[in-house]
Amino acid sequence: MKIRFFKLLCGPALGILILSGCGGTSLILTPVENIDNVPLKITELSESEKRSWGHADLTTDTIPGMSVNRAYRDIIGTKKGKKVIVAVIDSGMDLEHEDLDGVLWTNKRERPGNGKDDDKNGYVDDIHGYNFLGASYNEQLEFTRIVKLKLADADTQLKAKSQLDSESSQAKQNKQQYEQILQTVKNADEAVKKHLGKDTYDKEDITQIKTEDQAMQQHIGVLMQMYSFADSIPEVLEELKDGINYFSEQLNYHLNAEFDGRKPVGDNPYDFDDKGYGNGNPQNMLKDESHGTHVAGIIGAERDNGVGMKGVANNVALMSLRAVPNGDEYDKDIALAIRYAVDNGAKVINASFGKSFSPNADWVYDAIKYAAEKDVLIVHAAGNDGNDLDNPANPNFPNDQINNGPEFADNVITVGALASKYGSEMVASYSNYGAINVDVFAPGSDIYSTQPGNKYEFSNGTSFAAPGVSGIAALIRSHYPKLTASEVKKIIMTSGLRVKTSIIVSGDASKASYMDKISKSGRIANAYNALIMAEQVAKGKLKV
Repeated sequence: MKIRFFKLLCGPALGILILSGCGGTSLILTPVENIDNVPLKITELSESEKRSWGHADLTTDTIPGMSVNRAYRDIIGTKKGKKVIVAVIDSGMDLEHEDLDGVLWTNKRERPGNGKDDDKNGYVDDIHGYNFLGASYNEQLEFTRIVKLKLADADTQLKAKSQLDSESSQAKQNKQQYEQILQTVKNADEAVKKHLGKDTYDKEDITQIKTEDQAMQQHIGVLMQMYSFADSIPEVLEELKDGINYFSEQLNYHLNAEFDGRKPVGDNPYDFDDKGYGNGNPQNMLKDESHGTHVAGIIGAERDNGVGMKGVANNVALMSLRAVPNGDEYDKDIALAIRYAVDNGAKVINASFGKSFSPNADWVYDAIKYAAEKDVLIVHAAGNDGNDLDNPANPNFPNDQINNGPEFADNVITVGALASKYGSEMVASYSNYGAINVDVFAPGSDIYSTQPGNKYEFSNGTSFAAPGVSGIAALIRSHYPKLTASEVKKIIMTSGLRVKTSIIVSGDASKASYMDKISKSGRIANAYNALIMAEQVAKGKLKV
């Protein structure tokens, strides 16, 4: 969730290079010599643009989207291609959502609800995927589990203890601060309502208040500052309550060494041979367990049903694998979920999760290698700490190399997040980055997508940049099915729009860098270009 950190009041046309394409289309790039002449979009995005900016085209809309709309208009048209199974390893998804129910993967070899493993794949009643979490929901973070169970060597144990102590202290402090601010705002809200003699008011009402009373002046000052965070005081109060719940959740579950979130599952999560746990229902358990539903919609929400929004890919079957709890995922669950996806026909796996400690990383590495052997592409989110992942102090698991060494598999593409405003601030301030560890960037901020209960909302994170790239990968594999996972990865990386202007990272202008210094490709993913390049590679006219 997005948490605001409140503080109390104290005292000409875009130039493009055209390369030869095919089928009447052309590959587009933005040359460095024309960057300063780009007519940036200075007006606010319209409501329609906000809901679909990730599909916009930089050269026509001056919005750094993935040119999805252009790809459908100029390349795909009415072509469906071959159906591609995309596995969503996440928190489960709303299998009954109006924009997802028509694009679910269905295991036709399994008979629903009979309590038997009809297809002999090791999983009972797995009709639309599998639930590796069983009835569990809340979980600890991995470093909390390491401290509790002493899972690592002395050095890692010490790092885990240090992080647990630091984050616990910070969460307590933040919770107390939010509680204090909430009470202050509630007091001010009640005082102003009483002064105005009405239960609702707006910013203009407050500015009209004339008073010599110092207490009332302080109340007015507090409320006026709150309007910088939201459009109304009820919204501020709701956000503050959400913040308190968020930090309480951290303290009660994520950072609580005494909590046992795995108990309802019944397995030993640190014994890879202890299998057969979980169940065949990969539906999200709670309304708030919405992450997987949001991710799924970005990849493949129904494009022609006239409701909600449009996914990137037009011919997918979404496989739901519930393996990411409200806390850190277990390495065993992720390794088994990857293998399940591979064994049941997925050609793309979306992995919008990550953590800083991984005591059984080898299990996941072996699963990634297995996926590579079976020609399956894995798209992974870079993470939301605003960190340079190339710095050994900032690990993010899973990854496709060890200690910044050579990649042990060529089937993983790691994605950082973009914001909608083209220019120096286009990389989201929270997005991790790294010339070794991040391959490409894609839209991730304020992304509109599906939510449980036939709802739709905006969300932020590299978690929502990765599924955009998974959608592009699915389009390529649908229309050019003979291309390998490695080729698809290279096409996405090399066909993106190259950005050579200075980019601010971590929201810190003093850390300004360049796209090729914060990612391996130096590019932003582009569906239009990727499909053109894919056709060239498929026809043997180009090698990647």
